[in-house]
Amino acid sequence: MRVLYVNHTATVSGGERSLLDLLGALPRELQARMASPPGALAGEAQARGLPWTSIAGTAGSLRLHPLHTPVALSQMTAAAAQVSRAVARHEIELVHANSIRAGIVLGLARRSPIPGLRLPGEVATVVHVRDCLPPGAASRATLRLIASSASAIVANSAYTAASVRALAPRAAPEVVHNPVDLRRFDPAALDREGARALLGEAGRRRLLLGVVAQLSPWKGQDTAIEALGTLRREGIDAQLLLVGAAKFVARATRFDNERYVAGLHELAAREGVQDRVAWLGEREDIPALIRALDVLLLPSWEEPFGRALIEAMALEVPVVSTDVGGPREIVRDGREGFLLPPREPRRWAEAISRLQQSPKLAAEMGAAGRERAREMFTTERHARAMLDIYERVLAEVRGSGH
Repeated sequence: MRVLYVNHTATVSGGERSLLDLLGALPRELQARMASPPGALAGEAQARGLPWTSIAGTAGSLRLHPLHTPVALSQMTAAAAQVSRAVARHEIELVHANSIRAGIVLGLARRSPIPGLRLPGEVATVVHVRDCLPPGAASRATLRLIASSASAIVANSAYTAASVRALAPRAAPEVVHNPVDLRRFDPAALDREGARALLGEAGRRRLLLGVVAQLSPWKGQDTAIEALGTLRREGIDAQLLLVGAAKFVARATRFDNERYVAGLHELAAREGVQDRVAWLGEREDIPALIRALDVLLLPSWEEPFGRALIEAMALEVPVVSTDVGGPREIVRDGREGFLLPPREPRRWAEAISRLQQSPKLAAEMGAAGRERAREMFTTERHARAMLDIYERVLAEVRGSGH
């Protein structure tokens, strides 16, 4: 089976990490090729020995805008032509779009009025939806294009699948949860005290908290800072690690992430915790950083999945997470951690304090998290589910006479 994996951005974020985990778990007989803009993701793919094709990228928001929307459509149309040429050149049988924007690229390729740039009907397409789009005409048009042109739609959670159906009622997304590499995120292979020692003064705090996410308003780092302020006023020796950066800063993106980061610094100052927030930026040593934590926080407004949760659970770190979105499918409240409403920092501080006061409870939640990850979120389970979808849609396409 020859499969082309299409990604709309060169940036490596949660969706790209999940894709790389999938690629690492696929059988050798599957011939995989990556198509993405030049940059970090292409480098990661090539380091793994994957052949790579360069395509145009886009940072366009899926909101209508008189300037940004035409530019984004132009970029995605160019990418569609490049993908179609790559499919023909490399005799690709199935194309897997790793994002909604990549799904638009495939939809445009399928509908191209130019025969030489039209994706052939005998090529199956799978679109992986990893985000929940805001209501609006552009979102409805996007998902209806994908639903009408894709052989299959995969959602990373039932929550994401429901958001797709709300905007495109005829869509029938299939749920395949993201994976975690249990060998890379193995608590037995990582020295917790050594990891804390590498953090210097931050690692010597009695309570080490962390948020691992891009810096963007919907990820809720402001809630974590406010909760930290409450804990410090109660005399708890706590430190917060913010792991991640404002990756998407183009004008066409949905949020002004650079302004948000400036606001976070101002909030830390108002809360009096400037010296208790460590801004670690993008890091490659994510397993060691999470292993060092006492509690991982995921305070998003809503969360399509929550990859950092399964990474922390695999490392036996208890979690406190938003109860909006995919985390409800990952964390059982009171078992692997706590689920709480977003934007209620006092309640978050109370849950964190409860774990800090009961090491036994924290250890039990950590152990339950590792077991949950082993049962539900392995790379092998994920790869098998995706292969089943590939095989089915290929059989359907071939059986249809294309």
